[in-house]
Amino acid sequence: MTDDNDKASEERRTKLVKAGVAVGIGSAAIVAALLYASKVKKKPRR
Repeated sequence: MTDDNDKASEERRTKLVKAGVAVGIGSAAIVAALLYASKVKKKPRR
C-alpha cells in the first residue's frame, strides 16, 4: 500500500513540476511579448 501511495505522490509531484515549468515559460513569453510591443510602439514617436 505504501508503494502505491509513493508512486501516486511521485506522479503528482511530476505533474506539478511540469505545470510549474509550463507556467514559467508562458509568463516569460508574455513578458517578452509585452516588452516587444512596447518597443514597437515607441519608434514612430520620433
